[in-house]
Amino acid sequence: MRFGLVSRLRRSVLALPLAALAALVIFFINELAYRDSVASLDKLGTRGSARVELQTLRGALVDAETGERGYLLTGRREYLDPYERAVASVPDTVARLGSYFADDPQATELMLSISATVEQRLSDLATAVRLYDEGRHEAWHELLMSNIGLDKMERIRALGQQLLDHESQLIRADRADVYQTLRLQRIGVNAMTALSLLALMLFLRQTASFDEVQRRHALALQAEKDHLETEVARRTRDLTDLANYLQTAREDERSRLARELHDELGALLTAAKLDAARLKRSLGSMSPESEARLKHLNDTINDGIGLKRRIIEDLRPSSLSNLGLVAALEIQAREFSQRSEVPVQVELENVLLADSAQITVFRLVQESLTNIAKYAAARRVTVTLAREGQRARIAVRDDGRGFDPDAVRGTAHGLMGMRYRVESQGGAMRVQSRPGDGTLIEAWLPLAAEPATA
Repeated sequence: MRFGLVSRLRRSVLALPLAALAALVIFFINELAYRDSVASLDKLGTRGSARVELQTLRGALVDAETGERGYLLTGRREYLDPYERAVASVPDTVARLGSYFADDPQATELMLSISATVEQRLSDLATAVRLYDEGRHEAWHELLMSNIGLDKMERIRALGQQLLDHESQLIRADRADVYQTLRLQRIGVNAMTALSLLALMLFLRQTASFDEVQRRHALALQAEKDHLETEVARRTRDLTDLANYLQTAREDERSRLARELHDELGALLTAAKLDAARLKRSLGSMSPESEARLKHLNDTINDGIGLKRRIIEDLRPSSLSNLGLVAALEIQAREFSQRSEVPVQVELENVLLADSAQITVFRLVQESLTNIAKYAAARRVTVTLAREGQRARIAVRDDGRGFDPDAVRGTAHGLMGMRYRVESQGGAMRVQSRPGDGTLIEAWLPLAAEPATA
């Protein structure tokens, strides 16, 4: 699957360069066709201008001949105006025609013949006018009635027609080039357009395939994510159940040890104290040294009994079982204040909690007070227990040095143990602290169901 995805990606990546190449080819074809068409149209325009100039030249010769004959027949000077204008324009027209056909040897040769014949004809016309002005009527009349002018005009017309026919051939050739260029452009553009459409279709097909692969991959990732989340949730539940079991087992083990210490060690210490009392009565009067030793033995036994009671209370507080949660917390706060000489303010409200939840609250306060004694250097502590909706809130606040919870997150095993203990009871815990601003530990535990009344 991965190889197919890579192959599709490569083809999809090549689609854009192919489309760019097709666009460049179309641009090249259009540009080439445009240049060829423009060149051919320029030639056609030039040839059209040449045809116009030829017609202009022929018209100028006719005007010159007409003006010359009108002057000769009437002697009126106004007939010379068109003659003179025509004669003045002919050299420029001939020069322009010569420049038009400079690159065409055949047309240049015809143009040279036309130019020579035109000069001859203009010379004949000028000669006739000059003879008329000199009063030599027979001479100009004979020149006028001769066929020399007609022959020259016919030659000019014949040469002009040859030149026009030659230009017509060139025009037809240029038009054929234009049509050929347009056909090639049409074929090229159509072919490249079809190729571009084919490339676009392939690209869209590859894109659709790639989208489908991405969709399947996303579905597979989502399925894997859901599986992992389910697995994480299952393992979290397992860890929570394990933590709850370990806490329960720990409390059960503490209860068992407390009972054994109370029964076994209590019996031994009580027997030892009774034996010491009987020994004192049986000895009667004793030396000061023996009396001091017996008193020390009795004090030691009493200290052992006191130590046993404290150990049992730490393992399984009898006050919690006998007096309830509020009284147990008050005793715990009072003993902590006596040991650490830090005043503890208690604000306790009777709330209905399960036995396991009561032990959790007691241990949370116990662990919090232990941490305060070790690290906080507090001057005042407040312990609060109150009802909030359907939950009980327990809070321990101190005004000690505080700490950064994020900095000790991985090493605060006591806090972590408290959090797991609270969460195993379906509750939540929050720690708020800043360096120099004290610490607040809060926990919320669900209330126990109200006992059914008969």
